[in-house]
Amino acid sequence: MTDSLRHWASRLPFYYGWLIVGIAFVTMAIGVTGRTAFSLLMPPLIDEFGWDRGLAAGAFSFGFLVSAVLSPIVGRVIDTRGPRIVILTGVALMSSGLLLAPWVTSPWHLYATLGVAVGGGANMMTYTAHSQFLPRWFVRRRGLAISMAFAGAGVGAILLLPWLQAIILSDGWRASCVAMGVLVLVVIAPLALLIPKSPADVGQNPDGDTASPEAAAKKNGVTIVDAAWAATEWTLARAVRTTRFWWIVLGFFLALIAWYAVQVHQTKYLIEVGFSPVVAAWALGAVAIAAIPGQILLGALSDRIGREWIWTAGCLGFVISYAALLALEHSPSLSLLYIMVAAQGFLGYALTSVMGAIVAEIFEGPHYGSIFGTITIALISGGAAGPWLAGEIYDATGSYRAAIWLIIVCCLVAAVAIWIAAPRKVRVVPGRAPKALNSP
Repeated sequence: MTDSLRHWASRLPFYYGWLIVGIAFVTMAIGVTGRTAFSLLMPPLIDEFGWDRGLAAGAFSFGFLVSAVLSPIVGRVIDTRGPRIVILTGVALMSSGLLLAPWVTSPWHLYATLGVAVGGGANMMTYTAHSQFLPRWFVRRRGLAISMAFAGAGVGAILLLPWLQAIILSDGWRASCVAMGVLVLVVIAPLALLIPKSPADVGQNPDGDTASPEAAAKKNGVTIVDAAWAATEWTLARAVRTTRFWWIVLGFFLALIAWYAVQVHQTKYLIEVGFSPVVAAWALGAVAIAAIPGQILLGALSDRIGREWIWTAGCLGFVISYAALLALEHSPSLSLLYIMVAAQGFLGYALTSVMGAIVAEIFEGPHYGSIFGTITIALISGGAAGPWLAGEIYDATGSYRAAIWLIIVCCLVAAVAIWIAAPRKVRVVPGRAPKALNSP
């Protein structure tokens, strides 16, 4: 397979890394939508079975927690064997969970299928998995490449969420699970076979440079600020003994609380404040639409101004989004809905375009996958805690207000945490390196 891919790479008129970005784009479009669709499935599930909101949302959270336990193992597998086997395992898990979901009759069935199988499978082929290997293909255009790949999630939402909602309204939620399960299986699995372990496996260097890796490293060395830190071979054991590691953990955990709490509860919330199910489903898709230009533009901008600024913009986007949700409870106007959608999508979703870059620029090296895989525990735990926390607070108080205020505070602390971790103090992004030093 490696020899075949090397042959393919030599015949392409462009760098093979951009094909990897294209494959990641399609994988994200389908994989993320398969998980996001839980927000569409939750209302009919609650209506049919009469389960509490916290119990139903807990399935989404439980799936995240299980995948969090597996994340360090996934990182080590990507370091040693490459991403292909991880993505194919994710395809098997997600497709089986979706195809078995129509037989759900009790809470544990829900937790096993739409929770563990779909959530765990999505983790192995979406944001966290791609953040572990895409940075290895790009250095100068790292933010742009990652953001372009992750924009696939927005396109997938535009195309697939309305389709799934239409199936739910016409044929029921079970039919939508089957349709999505088949799509995951027949599209993503063949594409995953085209993903090698690294650029070296297809005879290329990061960014498509023709220079040797040693010469490229010397050229890019001008972006290093802390030479002693950058020269260290960062193993997981060394990384966890640094404060930078734990500030990243805190920032990622709190940001993902905000991300997934609104993603899971948004549809139900908007219906309850007065919008129709169709408009609520449209809003979920519109967030993803707004995310497409936001991720690409802000991801590329992070290559120019630094990862911390874009991370801060993303956290601010969620603050604005949650504030708009509070206001919608008192005045369910379309203008406030547009503000919520734009802030959440254009700004908030840009967080994903710098997550991998933040970790790579601090702990770059042969053990990056293991380090990011361990940090993924924080990402997934935050994603798991957010929906559960919001659901439990609603069940206890009859309102989302307390949860929203708590999550706004989480966003602000998340922004501060990454400034303290300070990737800019280890490696300067290409756009901020001195021009004289960047010249060959």
